Amino acid sequence: MAVLKEGYTLMHEHVAIDLSGVKKDLDCRLDCFDETVREFRQLYEYGVRNILEVTNMGMGRDIEYIKRVEEATGIQLLVSTGFYKEPFLPDMVRESTVEELAGLAVKEVREGIEGTDIRASAIGEFGTSKNEMKPMEEKVFEAMSLAACRTGAPVTTHTTLGTLGAEQADYLIAHGVKPEKIVIGHMDLSQDTEKILEILEKGVNVGFDTIGKLNYCPDTFRVKALREIAERGRLSQVVLSMDITRKSHLKAFGGIGYGYLFESFLPLLRGNGFSEEEIDMLLIHNPKRILEQRGEREA
Repeated sequence: MAVLKEGYTLMHEHVAIDLSGVKKDLDCRLDCFDETVREFRQLYEYGVRNILEVTNMGMGRDIEYIKRVEEATGIQLLVSTGFYKEPFLPDMVRESTVEELAGLAVKEVREGIEGTDIRASAIGEFGTSKNEMKPMEEKVFEAMSLAACRTGAPVTTHTTLGTLGAEQADYLIAHGVKPEKIVIGHMDLSQDTEKILEILEKGVNVGFDTIGKLNYCPDTFRVKALREIAERGRLSQVVLSMDITRKSHLKAFGGIGYGYLFESFLPLLRGNGFSEEEIDMLLIHNPKRILEQRGEREA
């Protein structure tokens, strides 16, 4: 069970990630230590004290690198376990049984990752392809559901452009994962408020976690959707983040940077009538509930 520092928590970020081999693009290798530390120190000034780092096996997870960033910035970096989605799944997903994959995730939650005493705080991000759950993705969903039930750890998913969010929620709940421990990711990219509300009615949480990626979705939609969600009494089930994954996302390389949420998006929320209490719900209270609550079988 994670214990959060008092302050804001970003619920879906990458500190070190490498998808460049599959994507054939070195921009997808996020390994900019000095630039990242500079931006995280600014995040600290904005009140960020925790970041859920959702890079896992096959995505270039680097525990020692993450630890160095944490030590240099004072922001607690909570790490994750699991496997991503096609075509980024490592060979072990095909070669191992569901039980073996689940056991590996359980070990990383309970004992530690790669011989360290750093334990995973969440299972994720694991996901589905656009409008399709491929066979190996379903294998991962089954294994990660088992691991979540055995450990009580929260799960956080990837939806491709917001597709299959309801199906992901139904699958996880049917396999025993508690709805309040589930975050269905990237649902802002669906640009479909009714679809998002339908998912929230299942009792799960959703991520508005690609904030600032305006080429996929305008922030004006995110603000409008969040207002409608608040009016329906469901804002307590939403978390925020930006999902920085590329060098070009960082300010030093011309991008919006990790600070965009605080520099641009929160002022947009405030300008559209959101209260500080609502912002604290999104960035403090909801993450705290999801990450700190104990699951039934959690040791």
